[in-house]
Amino acid sequence: MSYKKIAFFTIVVILLLTINDLVHSIYDIWQKQDLVLQAQKDLDTEKRENQELKKQITTVNQSQFIESQARNKLLLAKPGEDVIIVPNSQLATAYPQSKPIDNRPNWQKWWSIFF
Repeated sequence: MSYKKIAFFTIVVILLLTINDLVHSIYDIWQKQDLVLQAQKDLDTEKRENQELKKQITTVNQSQFIESQARNKLLLAKPGEDVIIVPNSQLATAYPQSKPIDNRPNWQKWWSIFF
């Protein structure tokens, strides 16, 4: 064999190995691009959640919220006010349901309307 053929085959093998490495690099970069896009979506959701939490913080720091929580959950009152606790059973009798629920099947309801 001549030196030209050996050099040609050597160059072809080197080029094939280089092309193979380039293809693998392109594939890895493609996959990492998907990873970056997913991270960007996660960042956007976290930013939205952070904004909502900041809104909640401003709401909670207001004196009206603190006062309403003290009144409703801790049963505290301002000086001169009285706290009245009504049991749930008395609430049910004080505000009865306006109309009893009809549990009959629909065909019976229609039958009673027309006949």
